[in-house]
Amino acid sequence: MAEKAKLIDLSKCTGCRGCQLACKQWNQQPARQTRNTGSYQNPPDLQWNTWTLIRFQEYEDKKGQLRWLFRKDGCMHCTDAACVKVCPSGALSYSGIGSVDLDNDKCIGCKECVSACPFSIPRYDSMTDRIYKCTLCTDRIKADLPPACVRACPTGTLQFGDKDKMLKLAYKRAKELGGEASVYGDQFVDGTHVIYVLPEKVDVYEKLPENPSVPLSIIVWKDLLKPLSLLAAGGVLAGSFLHYIIHGPKTPDEDNQ
Repeated sequence: MAEKAKLIDLSKCTGCRGCQLACKQWNQQPARQTRNTGSYQNPPDLQWNTWTLIRFQEYEDKKGQLRWLFRKDGCMHCTDAACVKVCPSGALSYSGIGSVDLDNDKCIGCKECVSACPFSIPRYDSMTDRIYKCTLCTDRIKADLPPACVRACPTGTLQFGDKDKMLKLAYKRAKELGGEASVYGDQFVDGTHVIYVLPEKVDVYEKLPENPSVPLSIIVWKDLLKPLSLLAAGGVLAGSFLHYIIHGPKTPDEDNQ
């Protein structure tokens, strides 16, 4: 299958939370009681049972005018995903469309992905001892249906299709908006499969990293040291086998009497 991507044009978002509700309904996520923290945003953050969240942010622009900024938050589905790199059980993997899939049956609850993700997305549930996050509705995509959040969006904020097409639409829209508008998502971690059109500068949006990347410690271990250790282990095995072929099995030394 061709690479797919979800386009999120924040200039069109009204904060209706239709996508948030559709995600919970399709994935049969249970509700939880939350506490009011002085914001319309609910719940306060992503949770194991909330994979899509509309963030509400009060923002004062350069003219001193107070405005609402709404941002749909969820897994970015990185091409070079730190969570996939660190997952020891194979629970996290790449799908045929380039997104990051999650098989909860393989999850061992190690929480390595939680600390590795530059976007702080995976959420741990202590009751099940497993990790949860958005899967880009791969089950729907296989049935030739768009993700549930995209289907539910009433304003056209969300679109879904071939990645190349979504990127072209994103840059076209950012150019139309002008000003501080930009495209966010294809400049790091080898590109993401969730693309934002941001009406404001990146640093204006809360909990949206300006330069997300795979942690250096993971790159050093997974991409450098681990392959070298495997080569070294292979060398030891090869050397032992060669010794066996040449000298035969080792026998106990005879007592010199």
